[in-house]
Amino acid sequence: MRTSPERPAPPTTPKPRAYELVLDRIEADLAANRLQVGDRVPSERELALDLGISRPAVREAMRILEAWGTVVQGTGSGPEAGTVLVASPATALTRFLRLHVLLASIGPSDVLQARIALERESTRLAALHATPEDHAAIAAHLAAMDQPGLDAATFNDLDSAFHVALARATGNLLVAELTIALREAMRPRLLASLRAVLDLPAVTTRLRADHRGIYEAIRQGQAQAAADRVEAHIVQFYGPPA
Repeated sequence: MRTSPERPAPPTTPKPRAYELVLDRIEADLAANRLQVGDRVPSERELALDLGISRPAVREAMRILEAWGTVVQGTGSGPEAGTVLVASPATALTRFLRLHVLLASIGPSDVLQARIALERESTRLAALHATPEDHAAIAAHLAAMDQPGLDAATFNDLDSAFHVALARATGNLLVAELTIALREAMRPRLLASLRAVLDLPAVTTRLRADHRGIYEAIRQGQAQAAADRVEAHIVQFYGPPA
């Protein structure tokens, strides 16, 4: 008697981990406008009861959301207590990029290419949309970089602040956050490069001149020139992407 071959068992969907249920709940509440930035999320006890999971699983989910820059957890009691929804995506993006660069799953050349593309767009948009407040912030960072005798670490911080100010002047939140995350992810590499140069004053003089050229194009509303200048500025320092 012939026997039919056994049919393979149908694929099973992995059961979500407990903390994923909390993340799904927060996403659903945001999508349905039951939660907004500035609101307190349901309490640990409430989420545990509603979702049928343990309170430690809820705490794990909140730690993940805090690392993502999505919530801030208060302690104690009173108006400052509880977990509040915030919005600081660049924090999580920067941490993600730094880790993956260190793990070599994202190569420095890939980060450099992405930074060039985003900073070109950032400066182009800044030339079109920068407000008087944006111009004042950018000019203040340029003036700070003109202080004599800056060491590599201080100049690196001011250089980062200048590029972040350009990103914030775009009027496009996502472009700004992505640009900031990439710039911040590259900060350690830039600092190491600055510390390795033999003539730091000569290098910082050239970088300051680049910055002023970029800003002058932005100030005059020359979007294409600003984009070209920021690309040349990045490539001159790091070299062309591989």
